[in-house]
Amino acid sequence: MTMLKLFGIVFFCGLLSPSQEVLSGLSCAVSPAAMQKVLSDAILQNGLLQQHLQGLVVPNIMGGEGLLSSPTSITGLHLAEVRVPRLSVSLLPGIGVQMIITAKLELRGNCLVGLLSDLISILVDVRITANIKCTNFESGTVQVVIEDCLCVLGAIKINLLAGLLSLSVDDIVLNQLTATLPGLLCPVVGIVINHVNIQLLSTLNAVIPVGAAGTIHYQLASLPFTSGSFLGMDLDGAVKRVGGSIIPHDSSPSTLPPLLDNLMVMGMRPSFLNSVLSLLLQMPSQNFTCTPGAVSAAAPSTSMHPQSPQCSTCLGTSPLNIKLTLSGNPLILLEENKATVQLAVMIQVFIQGSDGLILNLLLLQANLNLDVGVSIAGGRLVLGLSLGSISLSLESSDVGISDISTLKPHISSLVVELLLPLLNAALGIGIPLPNVLGIPLLKVHVRI
Repeated sequence: MTMLKLFGIVFFCGLLSPSQEVLSGLSCAVSPAAMQKVLSDAILQNGLLQQHLQGLVVPNIMGGEGLLSSPTSITGLHLAEVRVPRLSVSLLPGIGVQMIITAKLELRGNCLVGLLSDLISILVDVRITANIKCTNFESGTVQVVIEDCLCVLGAIKINLLAGLLSLSVDDIVLNQLTATLPGLLCPVVGIVINHVNIQLLSTLNAVIPVGAAGTIHYQLASLPFTSGSFLGMDLDGAVKRVGGSIIPHDSSPSTLPPLLDNLMVMGMRPSFLNSVLSLLLQMPSQNFTCTPGAVSAAAPSTSMHPQSPQCSTCLGTSPLNIKLTLSGNPLILLEENKATVQLAVMIQVFIQGSDGLILNLLLLQANLNLDVGVSIAGGRLVLGLSLGSISLSLESSDVGISDISTLKPHISSLVVELLLPLLNAALGIGIPLPNVLGIPLLKVHVRI
């Protein structure tokens, strides 16, 4: 089962050193076990290695020793099957990834010893060790190169399929295969690694819609880097409004917590989250009609709903209009195990006469501190808001109101009943997360 720990609101893994200061929205650390599964799935389970080895043609094997010293020739050798392939991965600090592939290759061809001909099967153990390095970073892409590739042959078993002859050509076959197979297998591994690189880069370079509000373009912000315990990657997340410009965000280098027993740790920086919140919380002004209710004006509870607006704080018989307008951009603040969104809201309470004239009873600014709940659903980071605290300031009043000290409970109820459902609906689509190396987000733990 894949394990992932998502840090930040999420935060910050021990990835960056002073020499690797980049401005990015997200960082992640991938364990050797996760890399091994990713590469094994891509290379072995999906049949990529088998596919590229199918065209392998081995040069003819010629020898002068055979039955009664008759000349021996083995021709038409080709790969018939790759048996029990296995792949292991280790990380080379500051260099890259070392990948080891072991397998039994079954080669088949025609054998001629003297005047006797038969079909031959050669089963050979191979161990391919390749050191893989990322280089030439440019615009979110990297080139993958194999710096060293070593192919070692192990045991060889030779069978004549019809069983007509018993050959003693092991040394001839071993010597010639040792001389030829590494030069054939290492280039194939290089081709396979380049295919896998393209496949995995596509998970790191993707434009993902954020509902109908805009998009996030994730891509590598720098070359991946390795320590002895993780592969580290920094991603930039460019947040763009539909039909508009990119919402800028600044980030400072930060560190992620240890992987421990998890396959991956992912961290998001506050500045990136702020840019996404600015995208999601693009809410037009909300207007509500408040008609006098039967509840006493002294009651602290306000019952106001867009479907059935009833306002217990209304006085007299004239309907009131309430207009809520978000002011400025939301700001997320992160503390140990706590996230808060600060948001300013302009609240206008007015009466519109039959002649169309507007009497502005109150214009208030409400500064909200909203507690944030965090969860993961469908590969998205979902934020839920609840009211933590509120402070009010009077902007203006056409009727001379100056004391607003008694309004706080009513405005709080107004925010909870009318504004927060709208904000949570906007945030409910979630922040799409990159599908890093195709590792699914299962058993996710969130830490702030």
